[in-house]
Amino acid sequence: MITTPERLLEDPPGEAALAWLRRSGFAEPERSARELRLIASDPQAGAALRTQLGPFLETLAHLPDADGALVRLERFVRAGGGGVLGDLRRRGPRAATTLLWALGGSPFLAEQVIRHPEWADWVTRPRVLARPRQVRQVAFEARRATRGGDDARDALRLARRREILLVAIRDLLRLASVEETLAALSAVAFALVEVALEVATDELREARPAGRGGARGFAVLALGKLGGGELNFSSDIDLVYVHRGERRSPEAPARAQALARHLTAVLGEATHEGHVYRVDLRLRPEGRAGSLTHSLDAAEEYYRRRAATWERLALLKARPVAGDAAVGRELGARVAPFVWERPFDAEAVHQVLRLKLETDRRLASRGLERRHVKLGRGGIREIELVVQVLQIRHGGPLRLPRCRGTLFALEALRSARVLAAPEHDSLARAYLFLRDVENKLQMAHDTQTHVVPDDEEGLSHLAARLGYRRERTGDPVAGLRHDLAEQQAAVHRLYDDILGRLVRTGSAR
Repeated sequence: MITTPERLLEDPPGEAALAWLRRSGFAEPERSARELRLIASDPQAGAALRTQLGPFLETLAHLPDADGALVRLERFVRAGGGGVLGDLRRRGPRAATTLLWALGGSPFLAEQVIRHPEWADWVTRPRVLARPRQVRQVAFEARRATRGGDDARDALRLARRREILLVAIRDLLRLASVEETLAALSAVAFALVEVALEVATDELREARPAGRGGARGFAVLALGKLGGGELNFSSDIDLVYVHRGERRSPEAPARAQALARHLTAVLGEATHEGHVYRVDLRLRPEGRAGSLTHSLDAAEEYYRRRAATWERLALLKARPVAGDAAVGRELGARVAPFVWERPFDAEAVHQVLRLKLETDRRLASRGLERRHVKLGRGGIREIELVVQVLQIRHGGPLRLPRCRGTLFALEALRSARVLAAPEHDSLARAYLFLRDVENKLQMAHDTQTHVVPDDEEGLSHLAARLGYRRERTGDPVAGLRHDLAEQQAAVHRLYDDILGRLVRTGSAR
Protein backbone atom coordinates (compact mmCIF):
# COMPACT_ATOMS: atom_id res chain seq x y z
CA MET A 1 0.00 0.00 0.00
CA ILE A 2 1.22 3.55 -0.66
CA THR A 3 2.38 5.38 2.46
CA THR A 4 -0.01 8.32 2.09
CA PRO A 5 -3.06 7.41 -0.03
CA GLU A 6 -4.39 10.95 0.46
CA ARG A 7 -1.92 12.04 -2.22
CA LEU A 8 -4.34 10.55 -4.74
CA LEU A 9 -6.69 13.40 -3.83
CA GLU A 10 -4.06 16.02 -4.71
CA ASP A 11 -4.11 17.72 -8.10
CA PRO A 12 -1.92 16.47 -9.63
CA PRO A 13 -1.51 13.28 -7.60
CA GLY A 14 1.93 12.07 -6.62
CA GLU A 15 3.74 9.71 -8.99
CA ALA A 16 4.08 7.09 -6.24
CA ALA A 17 0.30 7.10 -5.80
CA LEU A 18 -0.30 6.65 -9.52
CA ALA A 19 2.29 3.85 -9.66
CA TRP A 20 0.49 2.04 -6.84
CA LEU A 21 -2.82 2.29 -8.69
CA ARG A 22 -1.15 0.86 -11.79
CA ARG A 23 0.41 -2.06 -9.88
CA SER A 24 -2.92 -2.79 -8.19
CA GLY A 25 -4.71 -3.35 -11.47
CA PHE A 26 -6.13 0.09 -12.26
CA ALA A 27 -5.82 0.32 -16.03
CA GLU A 28 -6.21 4.13 -16.11
CA PRO A 29 -4.64 5.50 -12.91
CA GLU A 30 -4.81 9.19 -13.91
CA ARG A 31 -8.51 8.88 -14.69
CA SER A 32 -9.16 6.94 -11.48
CA ALA A 33 -7.37 9.59 -9.42
CA ARG A 34 -9.51 12.24 -11.10
CA GLU A 35 -12.68 10.30 -10.20
CA LEU A 36 -11.49 10.13 -6.57
CA ARG A 37 -11.07 13.91 -6.51
CA LEU A 38 -14.56 14.40 -7.95
CA ILE A 39 -16.03 12.11 -5.28
CA ALA A 40 -14.15 13.94 -2.55
CA SER A 41 -15.55 17.27 -3.76
CA ASP A 42 -18.91 16.27 -2.24
CA PRO A 43 -18.63 17.31 1.42
CA GLN A 44 -20.29 14.23 2.92
CA ALA A 45 -18.68 11.79 0.51
CA GLY A 46 -15.29 13.47 0.89
CA ALA A 47 -15.35 13.22 4.67
CA ALA A 48 -16.22 9.53 4.48
CA LEU A 49 -13.62 8.86 1.79
CA ARG A 50 -10.72 10.51 3.60
CA THR A 51 -11.20 8.50 6.80
CA GLN A 52 -11.04 5.13 5.05
CA LEU A 53 -9.25 5.76 1.76
CA GLY A 54 -6.62 3.05 2.29
CA PRO A 55 -9.04 0.13 2.88
CA PHE A 56 -11.31 1.61 0.22
CA LEU A 57 -8.60 1.38 -2.42
CA GLU A 58 -7.60 -2.12 -1.32
CA THR A 59 -11.17 -3.30 -1.86
CA LEU A 60 -11.36 -1.55 -5.23
CA ALA A 61 -8.20 -3.32 -6.37
CA HIS A 62 -9.92 -6.72 -6.04
CA LEU A 63 -13.04 -5.81 -8.01
CA PRO A 64 -13.64 -7.08 -11.54
CA ASP A 65 -13.51 -3.49 -12.85
CA ALA A 66 -11.73 -1.16 -10.43
CA ASP A 67 -11.64 1.81 -12.83
CA GLY A 68 -15.28 1.39 -13.73
CA ALA A 69 -16.24 1.14 -10.08
CA LEU A 70 -14.79 4.59 -9.40
CA VAL A 71 -16.64 6.08 -12.38
CA ARG A 72 -19.88 4.57 -11.11
CA LEU A 73 -19.16 5.66 -7.54
CA GLU A 74 -18.85 9.25 -8.73
CA ARG A 75 -22.18 8.91 -10.57
CA PHE A 76 -23.70 7.41 -7.42
CA VAL A 77 -22.56 10.38 -5.33
CA ARG A 78 -23.94 12.81 -7.91
CA ALA A 79 -27.25 10.93 -7.87
CA GLY A 80 -27.62 11.63 -4.17
CA GLY A 81 -25.47 8.99 -2.56
CA GLY A 82 -23.00 11.24 -0.74
CA GLY A 83 -24.98 10.87 2.45
CA VAL A 84 -25.00 7.09 2.04
CA LEU A 85 -21.18 7.07 2.09
CA GLY A 86 -21.29 8.92 5.40
CA ASP A 87 -23.72 6.36 6.79
CA LEU A 88 -21.49 3.54 5.58
CA ARG A 89 -18.52 5.00 7.43
CA ARG A 90 -20.51 4.79 10.65
CA ARG A 91 -21.59 1.21 9.96
CA GLY A 92 -18.09 -0.11 9.43
CA PRO A 93 -15.93 -1.59 6.66
CA ARG A 94 -18.35 -4.37 5.61
CA ALA A 95 -20.95 -1.82 4.50
CA ALA A 96 -18.43 0.04 2.31
CA THR A 97 -17.19 -3.24 0.81
CA THR A 98 -20.76 -4.18 -0.05
CA LEU A 99 -21.40 -0.90 -1.85
CA LEU A 100 -18.16 -1.16 -3.80
CA TRP A 101 -19.04 -4.67 -4.97
CA ALA A 102 -22.44 -3.39 -6.10
CA LEU A 103 -20.71 -0.68 -8.15
CA GLY A 104 -17.70 -2.67 -9.39
CA GLY A 105 -18.96 -6.23 -9.52
CA SER A 106 -21.45 -5.73 -12.32
CA PRO A 107 -22.58 -2.85 -14.55
CA PHE A 108 -26.19 -4.00 -14.10
CA LEU A 109 -26.00 -3.89 -10.30
CA ALA A 110 -24.28 -0.52 -10.43
CA GLU A 111 -27.11 0.94 -12.48
CA GLN A 112 -29.62 -0.19 -9.86
CA VAL A 113 -27.93 1.59 -6.95
CA ILE A 114 -27.21 4.69 -9.04
CA ARG A 115 -30.86 4.95 -10.09
CA HIS A 116 -32.06 4.08 -6.57
CA PRO A 117 -29.54 5.26 -3.94
CA GLU A 118 -32.02 4.21 -1.24
CA TRP A 119 -31.51 0.61 -2.37
CA ALA A 120 -27.81 0.96 -1.56
CA ASP A 121 -28.73 1.96 1.97
CA TRP A 122 -31.03 -1.08 2.23
CA VAL A 123 -28.74 -3.70 0.71
CA THR A 124 -25.72 -2.75 2.84
CA ARG A 125 -27.51 -3.25 6.18
CA PRO A 126 -26.22 -6.31 8.10
CA ARG A 127 -29.70 -7.60 8.97
CA VAL A 128 -30.66 -7.53 5.26
CA LEU A 129 -27.47 -9.28 4.14
CA ALA A 130 -27.61 -11.86 6.92
CA ARG A 131 -30.04 -14.32 5.35
CA PRO A 132 -31.89 -15.01 2.10
CA ARG A 133 -35.38 -13.66 1.65
CA GLN A 134 -38.31 -16.07 1.76
CA VAL A 135 -41.09 -16.31 -0.83
CA ARG A 136 -43.65 -14.86 1.57
CA GLN A 137 -41.44 -11.81 2.31
CA VAL A 138 -40.90 -11.03 -1.35
CA ALA A 139 -44.57 -11.59 -2.17
CA PHE A 140 -45.74 -9.40 0.74
CA GLU A 141 -43.61 -6.44 -0.31
CA ALA A 142 -44.36 -6.86 -4.02
CA ARG A 143 -48.08 -7.07 -3.28
CA ARG A 144 -47.91 -3.93 -1.17
CA ALA A 145 -46.00 -2.10 -3.94
CA THR A 146 -48.48 -3.09 -6.66
CA ARG A 147 -51.41 -1.85 -4.59
CA GLY A 148 -49.80 1.38 -3.48
CA GLY A 149 -49.19 3.11 -6.80
CA ASP A 150 -50.65 3.82 -10.21
CA ASP A 151 -48.76 1.24 -12.23
CA ALA A 152 -48.72 -2.28 -10.82
CA ARG A 153 -46.70 -3.63 -13.75
CA ASP A 154 -43.82 -1.23 -13.18
CA ALA A 155 -43.97 -1.92 -9.44
CA LEU A 156 -43.37 -5.61 -10.17
CA ARG A 157 -40.40 -4.80 -12.39
CA LEU A 158 -38.85 -2.62 -9.71
CA ALA A 159 -39.48 -5.31 -7.10
CA ARG A 160 -37.59 -7.86 -9.16
CA ARG A 161 -34.56 -5.62 -9.68
CA ARG A 162 -34.37 -4.73 -6.00
CA GLU A 163 -34.53 -8.39 -4.96
CA ILE A 164 -31.99 -9.45 -7.62
CA LEU A 165 -29.61 -6.77 -6.31
CA LEU A 166 -29.67 -8.39 -2.87
CA VAL A 167 -29.25 -11.94 -4.21
CA ALA A 168 -26.33 -10.86 -6.39
CA ILE A 169 -24.53 -9.00 -3.60
CA ARG A 170 -24.85 -11.96 -1.23
CA ASP A 171 -23.52 -14.18 -4.03
CA LEU A 172 -20.55 -11.94 -4.91
CA LEU A 173 -19.56 -11.59 -1.26
CA ARG A 174 -19.85 -15.37 -0.84
CA LEU A 175 -22.47 -14.94 1.87
CA ALA A 176 -24.47 -17.55 -0.04
CA SER A 177 -23.44 -20.84 -1.63
CA VAL A 178 -24.25 -21.55 -5.25
CA GLU A 179 -27.17 -23.73 -4.13
CA GLU A 180 -28.49 -20.95 -1.91
CA THR A 181 -28.21 -18.43 -4.73
CA LEU A 182 -30.19 -20.65 -7.10
CA ALA A 183 -32.85 -21.17 -4.42
CA ALA A 184 -33.02 -17.44 -3.68
CA LEU A 185 -33.46 -16.54 -7.35
CA SER A 186 -36.23 -19.13 -7.58
CA ALA A 187 -37.92 -17.74 -4.46
CA VAL A 188 -38.04 -14.29 -6.05
CA ALA A 189 -39.65 -15.73 -9.18
CA PHE A 190 -42.16 -17.85 -7.24
CA ALA A 191 -43.29 -14.74 -5.36
CA LEU A 192 -43.47 -12.45 -8.37
CA VAL A 193 -45.37 -14.92 -10.56
CA GLU A 194 -47.90 -15.29 -7.75
CA VAL A 195 -48.35 -11.53 -7.43
CA ALA A 196 -48.34 -11.07 -11.22
CA LEU A 197 -51.32 -13.43 -11.45
CA GLU A 198 -53.13 -11.25 -8.92
CA VAL A 199 -52.32 -8.16 -11.01
CA ALA A 200 -53.53 -9.88 -14.19
CA THR A 201 -56.75 -10.92 -12.46
CA ASP A 202 -57.35 -7.35 -11.26
CA GLU A 203 -56.74 -5.97 -14.75
CA LEU A 204 -59.27 -8.37 -16.24
CA ARG A 205 -61.78 -7.52 -13.58
CA GLU A 206 -61.41 -3.81 -14.37
CA ALA A 207 -61.73 -4.46 -18.09
CA ARG A 208 -64.75 -6.76 -17.61
CA PRO A 209 -66.58 -5.69 -14.46
CA ALA A 210 -69.21 -8.36 -14.97
CA GLY A 211 -66.62 -11.14 -15.11
CA ARG A 212 -66.57 -13.77 -12.38
CA GLY A 213 -64.18 -16.32 -10.99
CA GLY A 214 -60.79 -14.60 -10.90
CA ALA A 215 -58.06 -17.26 -10.99
CA ARG A 216 -60.30 -20.01 -9.60
CA GLY A 217 -59.77 -23.17 -11.61
CA PHE A 218 -56.67 -21.73 -13.34
CA ALA A 219 -53.16 -22.93 -12.47
CA VAL A 220 -49.66 -21.87 -13.42
CA LEU A 221 -46.99 -24.56 -13.48
CA ALA A 222 -43.26 -23.92 -13.76
CA LEU A 223 -40.96 -26.24 -15.67
CA GLY A 224 -37.27 -25.92 -16.45
CA LYS A 225 -34.92 -24.42 -13.90
CA LEU A 226 -37.71 -22.55 -12.13
CA GLY A 227 -39.63 -25.79 -11.70
CA GLY A 228 -36.47 -27.33 -10.29
CA GLY A 229 -35.96 -24.43 -7.88
CA GLU A 230 -32.60 -23.66 -9.51
CA LEU A 231 -33.23 -20.49 -11.52
CA ASN A 232 -30.54 -18.37 -13.21
CA PHE A 233 -29.93 -14.66 -12.73
CA SER A 234 -31.35 -13.74 -16.12
CA SER A 235 -33.39 -16.66 -17.34
CA ASP A 236 -36.60 -17.19 -19.19
CA ILE A 237 -39.18 -18.85 -17.01
CA ASP A 238 -40.84 -21.89 -18.58
CA LEU A 239 -44.54 -21.83 -17.72
CA VAL A 240 -47.54 -24.01 -18.56
CA TYR A 241 -51.12 -22.86 -17.95
CA VAL A 242 -53.98 -25.28 -17.30
CA HIS A 243 -57.57 -24.81 -16.25
CA ARG A 244 -60.41 -26.95 -15.02
CA GLY A 245 -63.09 -27.53 -17.63
CA GLU A 246 -66.55 -26.40 -16.50
CA ARG A 247 -69.36 -28.00 -18.46
CA ARG A 248 -71.91 -25.70 -16.88
CA SER A 249 -69.81 -22.61 -17.57
CA PRO A 250 -69.20 -22.29 -21.32
CA GLU A 251 -67.36 -18.99 -20.86
CA ALA A 252 -64.69 -20.64 -18.64
CA PRO A 253 -62.26 -21.54 -21.49
CA ALA A 254 -62.39 -17.99 -22.89
CA ARG A 255 -61.85 -16.55 -19.41
CA ALA A 256 -58.85 -18.85 -18.90
CA GLN A 257 -57.37 -17.80 -22.26
CA ALA A 258 -57.79 -14.13 -21.38
CA LEU A 259 -56.13 -14.66 -18.00
CA ALA A 260 -53.25 -16.54 -19.65
CA ARG A 261 -52.69 -13.67 -22.10
CA HIS A 262 -52.82 -11.07 -19.35
CA LEU A 263 -50.43 -12.93 -17.06
CA THR A 264 -47.92 -13.42 -19.88
CA ALA A 265 -48.08 -9.70 -20.62
CA VAL A 266 -47.81 -8.63 -16.97
CA LEU A 267 -44.63 -10.68 -16.66
CA GLY A 268 -43.07 -10.34 -20.07
CA GLU A 269 -44.09 -7.16 -21.87
CA ALA A 270 -41.43 -4.43 -21.79
CA THR A 271 -42.23 -1.11 -20.16
CA HIS A 272 -39.80 1.73 -19.47
CA GLU A 273 -38.84 -0.36 -16.41
CA GLY A 274 -38.10 -3.42 -18.54
CA HIS A 275 -39.81 -6.75 -17.89
CA VAL A 276 -40.32 -8.98 -14.86
CA TYR A 277 -39.41 -12.23 -16.62
CA ARG A 278 -39.32 -13.36 -20.22
CA VAL A 279 -41.98 -16.05 -20.38
CA ASP A 280 -41.33 -19.15 -22.49
CA LEU A 281 -44.50 -21.11 -23.23
CA ARG A 282 -42.99 -23.54 -25.74
CA LEU A 283 -43.11 -26.44 -23.27
CA ARG A 284 -46.93 -26.35 -23.20
CA PRO A 285 -48.86 -29.10 -25.00
CA GLU A 286 -48.32 -28.76 -28.77
CA GLY A 287 -45.74 -26.01 -28.23
CA ARG A 288 -46.08 -22.85 -30.31
CA ALA A 289 -48.99 -24.36 -32.22
CA GLY A 290 -50.97 -25.04 -29.06
CA SER A 291 -53.48 -22.98 -27.17
CA LEU A 292 -52.07 -20.73 -24.42
CA THR A 293 -53.92 -22.73 -21.78
CA HIS A 294 -55.41 -26.22 -21.84
CA SER A 295 -58.11 -27.88 -19.84
CA LEU A 296 -57.00 -30.74 -17.63
CA ASP A 297 -58.70 -33.22 -19.95
CA ALA A 298 -57.05 -31.78 -23.07
CA ALA A 299 -53.61 -31.72 -21.46
CA GLU A 300 -53.96 -35.30 -20.24
CA GLU A 301 -55.09 -36.44 -23.69
CA TYR A 302 -52.11 -34.75 -25.34
CA TYR A 303 -49.53 -36.26 -23.01
CA ARG A 304 -51.11 -39.69 -23.20
CA ARG A 305 -51.30 -39.86 -26.99
CA ARG A 306 -48.98 -37.38 -28.71
CA ALA A 307 -46.19 -36.10 -26.45
CA ALA A 308 -42.56 -36.62 -27.42
CA THR A 309 -39.77 -38.21 -25.39
CA TRP A 310 -38.22 -34.85 -24.47
CA GLU A 311 -41.56 -33.78 -22.96
CA ARG A 312 -41.28 -36.60 -20.44
CA LEU A 313 -37.99 -35.14 -19.32
CA ALA A 314 -39.46 -31.64 -19.11
CA LEU A 315 -42.36 -32.78 -16.92
CA LEU A 316 -39.96 -34.08 -14.28
CA LYS A 317 -39.63 -30.49 -13.07
CA ALA A 318 -43.32 -29.48 -13.25
CA ARG A 319 -44.34 -27.54 -10.14
CA PRO A 320 -47.53 -25.53 -9.40
CA VAL A 321 -46.43 -21.96 -8.60
CA ALA A 322 -49.55 -19.78 -8.77
CA GLY A 323 -53.31 -19.90 -9.07
CA ASP A 324 -55.43 -22.88 -8.13
CA ALA A 325 -52.91 -25.29 -6.59
CA ALA A 326 -55.41 -28.17 -6.63
CA VAL A 327 -55.64 -27.92 -10.43
CA GLY A 328 -51.85 -27.96 -10.71
CA ARG A 329 -51.58 -31.01 -8.47
CA GLU A 330 -54.28 -32.80 -10.43
CA LEU A 331 -52.39 -32.29 -13.68
CA GLY A 332 -49.30 -33.76 -12.01
CA ALA A 333 -51.26 -36.81 -10.93
CA ARG A 334 -52.77 -37.28 -14.38
CA VAL A 335 -49.46 -37.11 -16.27
CA ALA A 336 -47.52 -39.25 -13.78
CA PRO A 337 -48.20 -42.48 -15.74
CA PHE A 338 -46.84 -40.87 -18.91
CA VAL A 339 -43.67 -39.72 -17.12
CA TRP A 340 -42.91 -42.66 -14.84
CA GLU A 341 -44.65 -45.83 -15.98
CA ARG A 342 -43.86 -46.14 -19.67
CA PRO A 343 -40.62 -47.88 -20.65
CA PHE A 344 -37.67 -45.63 -21.39
CA ASP A 345 -35.68 -47.92 -23.63
CA ALA A 346 -32.50 -47.63 -25.64
CA GLU A 347 -34.37 -45.99 -28.52
CA ALA A 348 -35.67 -43.27 -26.21
CA VAL A 349 -32.14 -42.64 -24.95
CA HIS A 350 -30.92 -42.55 -28.54
CA GLN A 351 -33.50 -39.83 -29.32
CA VAL A 352 -32.11 -37.75 -26.46
CA LEU A 353 -28.56 -38.21 -27.72
CA ARG A 354 -29.57 -37.34 -31.28
CA LEU A 355 -31.20 -34.06 -30.21
CA LYS A 356 -28.11 -33.14 -28.21
CA LEU A 357 -25.86 -34.00 -31.18
CA GLU A 358 -27.85 -31.58 -33.35
CA THR A 359 -27.26 -28.87 -30.77
CA ASP A 360 -23.54 -29.71 -30.70
CA ARG A 361 -23.32 -29.31 -34.48
CA ARG A 362 -25.02 -25.92 -34.42
CA LEU A 363 -22.69 -24.67 -31.70
CA ALA A 364 -19.61 -26.08 -33.46
CA SER A 365 -20.56 -24.19 -36.64
CA ARG A 366 -20.36 -20.98 -34.57
CA GLY A 367 -17.22 -21.96 -32.67
CA LEU A 368 -19.08 -22.13 -29.36
CA GLU A 369 -18.97 -25.81 -28.44
CA ARG A 370 -16.35 -25.17 -25.71
CA ARG A 371 -17.54 -21.72 -24.58
CA HIS A 372 -21.27 -22.36 -24.15
CA VAL A 373 -21.53 -23.50 -20.54
CA LYS A 374 -25.18 -24.53 -20.84
CA LEU A 375 -25.51 -26.34 -24.17
CA GLY A 376 -21.89 -26.98 -25.14
CA ARG A 377 -19.71 -30.06 -24.83
CA GLY A 378 -19.51 -30.98 -21.16
CA GLY A 379 -22.01 -28.28 -20.22
CA ILE A 380 -24.97 -28.01 -17.87
CA ARG A 381 -27.38 -29.64 -20.31
CA GLU A 382 -25.31 -32.85 -20.42
CA ILE A 383 -25.51 -33.14 -16.62
CA GLU A 384 -29.27 -32.53 -16.72
CA LEU A 385 -29.79 -35.15 -19.42
CA VAL A 386 -27.83 -37.80 -17.51
CA VAL A 387 -29.86 -37.09 -14.38
CA GLN A 388 -33.26 -36.95 -16.09
CA VAL A 389 -32.77 -40.10 -18.14
CA LEU A 390 -31.64 -42.05 -15.07
CA GLN A 391 -34.54 -40.65 -13.04
CA ILE A 392 -37.11 -41.87 -15.54
CA ARG A 393 -35.45 -45.24 -16.14
CA HIS A 394 -35.16 -46.01 -12.44
CA GLY A 395 -37.86 -43.88 -10.87
CA GLY A 396 -40.65 -46.39 -11.45
CA PRO A 397 -39.06 -49.69 -10.45
CA LEU A 398 -36.87 -48.30 -7.67
CA ARG A 399 -39.42 -45.77 -6.38
CA LEU A 400 -36.80 -43.05 -6.25
CA PRO A 401 -37.81 -39.77 -4.63
CA ARG A 402 -39.30 -37.68 -7.45
CA CYS A 403 -36.94 -34.75 -7.15
CA ARG A 404 -37.33 -31.69 -9.35
CA GLY A 405 -33.93 -30.13 -8.68
CA THR A 406 -30.82 -31.53 -10.36
CA LEU A 407 -28.73 -31.60 -7.19
CA PHE A 408 -31.44 -33.36 -5.18
CA ALA A 409 -31.96 -35.85 -7.99
CA LEU A 410 -28.22 -36.54 -8.16
CA GLU A 411 -28.22 -37.35 -4.45
CA ALA A 412 -31.23 -39.65 -4.84
CA LEU A 413 -29.50 -41.52 -7.68
CA ARG A 414 -26.37 -41.94 -5.57
CA SER A 415 -28.35 -43.16 -2.56
CA ALA A 416 -30.09 -45.75 -4.76
CA ARG A 417 -26.68 -46.79 -6.19
CA VAL A 418 -27.76 -45.91 -9.70
CA LEU A 419 -24.76 -43.58 -9.75
CA ALA A 420 -21.49 -44.56 -8.10
CA ALA A 421 -20.23 -42.12 -5.48
CA PRO A 422 -17.34 -40.85 -7.68
CA GLU A 423 -19.78 -40.25 -10.57
CA HIS A 424 -22.15 -38.36 -8.29
CA ASP A 425 -19.34 -36.28 -6.82
CA SER A 426 -17.93 -35.37 -10.20
CA LEU A 427 -21.31 -34.38 -11.69
CA ALA A 428 -22.41 -32.42 -8.60
CA ARG A 429 -19.08 -30.57 -8.43
CA ALA A 430 -19.23 -29.68 -12.13
CA TYR A 431 -22.88 -28.64 -11.91
CA LEU A 432 -22.17 -26.18 -9.11
CA PHE A 433 -19.11 -24.79 -10.88
CA LEU A 434 -20.87 -24.36 -14.23
CA ARG A 435 -23.97 -22.82 -12.67
CA ASP A 436 -21.72 -20.38 -10.80
CA VAL A 437 -20.03 -19.41 -14.07
CA GLU A 438 -23.42 -19.03 -15.74
CA ASN A 439 -24.70 -16.76 -12.97
CA LYS A 440 -21.62 -14.57 -13.02
CA LEU A 441 -21.98 -14.19 -16.79
CA GLN A 442 -25.63 -13.19 -16.53
CA MET A 443 -25.37 -10.79 -13.60
CA ALA A 444 -22.95 -8.58 -15.53
CA HIS A 445 -25.66 -7.03 -17.71
CA ASP A 446 -28.84 -8.92 -16.72
CA THR A 447 -28.75 -10.70 -20.08
CA GLN A 448 -29.53 -14.29 -20.94
CA THR A 449 -26.06 -15.37 -21.96
CA HIS A 450 -24.27 -18.66 -21.44
CA VAL A 451 -21.14 -17.96 -23.48
CA VAL A 452 -17.77 -17.46 -21.80
CA PRO A 453 -15.98 -14.44 -23.33
CA ASP A 454 -12.93 -15.04 -25.47
CA ASP A 455 -11.16 -11.73 -24.78
CA GLU A 456 -8.75 -11.18 -21.90
CA GLU A 457 -10.69 -8.30 -20.34
CA GLY A 458 -13.98 -10.20 -20.34
CA LEU A 459 -12.31 -13.30 -18.90
CA SER A 460 -10.54 -11.22 -16.26
CA HIS A 461 -13.81 -9.66 -15.10
CA LEU A 462 -15.51 -13.07 -15.02
CA ALA A 463 -12.63 -14.62 -13.06
CA ALA A 464 -12.81 -11.82 -10.47
CA ARG A 465 -16.56 -12.30 -10.01
CA LEU A 466 -15.89 -15.99 -9.45
CA GLY A 467 -13.35 -15.23 -6.74
CA TYR A 468 -10.09 -15.96 -8.56
CA ARG A 469 -7.34 -13.83 -7.01
CA ARG A 470 -3.79 -13.43 -8.26
CA GLU A 471 -2.32 -13.85 -4.78
CA ARG A 472 -4.20 -17.13 -4.33
CA THR A 473 -4.25 -18.73 -7.78
CA GLY A 474 -1.54 -17.06 -9.82
CA ASP A 475 -2.98 -15.87 -13.13
CA PRO A 476 -6.77 -15.69 -12.55
CA VAL A 477 -7.65 -16.05 -16.23
CA ALA A 478 -5.40 -19.10 -16.63
CA GLY A 479 -6.94 -20.59 -13.48
CA LEU A 480 -10.45 -20.08 -14.81
CA ARG A 481 -9.60 -21.59 -18.20
CA HIS A 482 -8.02 -24.62 -16.55
CA ASP A 483 -10.94 -25.26 -14.20
CA LEU A 484 -13.54 -24.79 -16.92
CA ALA A 485 -11.79 -27.22 -19.26
CA GLU A 486 -11.33 -29.76 -16.46
CA GLN A 487 -14.99 -29.69 -15.38
CA GLN A 488 -16.31 -29.84 -18.95
CA ALA A 489 -14.05 -32.80 -19.77
CA ALA A 490 -15.25 -34.69 -16.67
CA VAL A 491 -18.90 -34.08 -17.52
CA HIS A 492 -18.56 -35.15 -21.13
CA ARG A 493 -16.76 -38.36 -20.18
CA LEU A 494 -19.60 -39.33 -17.85
CA TYR A 495 -22.29 -38.23 -20.31
CA ASP A 496 -20.77 -40.33 -23.05
CA ASP A 497 -20.12 -43.28 -20.73
CA ILE A 498 -23.49 -43.43 -18.93
CA LEU A 499 -25.91 -42.58 -21.75
CA GLY A 500 -23.78 -44.20 -24.41
CA ARG A 501 -23.76 -47.44 -22.41
CA LEU A 502 -27.56 -47.42 -22.19
CA VAL A 503 -27.81 -47.20 -25.97
CA ARG A 504 -25.14 -49.84 -26.56
CA THR A 505 -26.52 -52.37 -24.10
CA GLY A 506 -30.19 -51.53 -24.39
CA SER A 507 -30.57 -51.81 -20.62
CA ALA A 508 -29.69 -50.07 -17.39
CA ARG A 509 -26.80 -51.41 -15.41
